[in-house]
Amino acid sequence: MNVISNRTGFPVLLAVATLAASGSLSAQSNDPTIVVDGPVTQEMPVMVKGPDVKGIITARSGDKLKITTADGSATVISINEGTKIKTGGGLLSGKNKLTSNALLNGLPVTIKTWQSGAGLIASQITFRNNDLKTATMIRNGTAQQFEEQTAATEALRGRMGDIDKYNIKGTTNVYFDTGKYSLSPSAKQELCSTAASAEATDNALMLVVGYTDSVGDEEYNQTLSEKRASSVINYLQQACRWKPYRMLTPTGMAESDPLASNDTEEGKAQNRRVSVNILVSKGLDGL
Repeated sequence: MNVISNRTGFPVLLAVATLAASGSLSAQSNDPTIVVDGPVTQEMPVMVKGPDVKGIITARSGDKLKITTADGSATVISINEGTKIKTGGGLLSGKNKLTSNALLNGLPVTIKTWQSGAGLIASQITFRNNDLKTATMIRNGTAQQFEEQTAATEALRGRMGDIDKYNIKGTTNVYFDTGKYSLSPSAKQELCSTAASAEATDNALMLVVGYTDSVGDEEYNQTLSEKRASSVINYLQQACRWKPYRMLTPTGMAESDPLASNDTEEGKAQNRRVSVNILVSKGLDGL
């Protein structure tokens, strides 16, 4: 039997153990059925409280909502499984529990959000029962339905002659500063007065059209006219309580159809407007 002294044996045994371990790891790394490295841990995104957003759902694509606020600006907010959807007096449960399918175009909502690197995520969405009923009526295609925004806008721009299907009962113009789309106090007062007048008119609908003066290029003015129309629509529905299903599709017409010459400052001021038209279908007028 061979004996290895303590002085020389410990390094030899350590070297043998090291070689054995090295060989074992080498065998594992060469064997495709054995995983040596574990999965990389993904860091969760940092979430902080985001702003509250109040406006109308104007578009939806999958889990993303486009919310247009009263000043005409648009915000994209994501929803997920953790988003709470509330209406009326509180969170619905049981057979009345709402899902994201209730988040329809035209629905006025208030949204609490979280901010992440990917943008805003809705933590809670609330709206009124009556507003949901109205949005559902529109979705289901009532007699006063309006089409998808883009298609209807293009159709209206290309076929303004369709206005001859209606009798115009009145027109109110509200005006804007250069490059602006926020409503003045006097404009807000006029809009609610117009809504009250329309409410007193049997079978009345509203058509809202935004315009600009000639300052700026065509693309800029088109966007500006649409923002002005959106500002008016939001105020009519949220502050003046005008029903969305009684609103024909709003549109922006840029510098088309000026009321006055764009050669003077006075004329430009008259052209920076949104026209709110009270209409009644010729087939229903007088009923």
